[in-house]
Amino acid sequence: MIGRISFVTIDANDPERLAAFWAELLGTSIEDRADGGRFVFLARVEGQLLAFQRVPEPKGGKNRIHLDVRVDDLGAATDAIVALGGTWDGNELELDDARWRTLRDPEGNELDIYVTAG
Repeated sequence: MIGRISFVTIDANDPERLAAFWAELLGTSIEDRADGGRFVFLARVEGQLLAFQRVPEPKGGKNRIHLDVRVDDLGAATDAIVALGGTWDGNELELDDARWRTLRDPEGNELDIYVTAG
């Protein structure tokens, strides 16, 4: 092994707002801030640490990496994410025993939510 993933960083124009969105979605809280608010860190979720970093440019194109979030109820989770400022284009995918939806956070970053049968 050469190294370990320390945290996942998501670029943002407004890291405070994006961190608040993800904290609510994942049931956690903002834990720390650094460099005058340029970085905002969430409390760990299932061992993972998410960080949001202020960048000057807006998001452009499709993300090359995104988060997959397992939920208990696809409809309720979609409604809650949209209420938080996310968006959904109405598309759904079935893969084996799972149903997936791709949504976007308030800055347009893609995320997948899914449920499995059983």
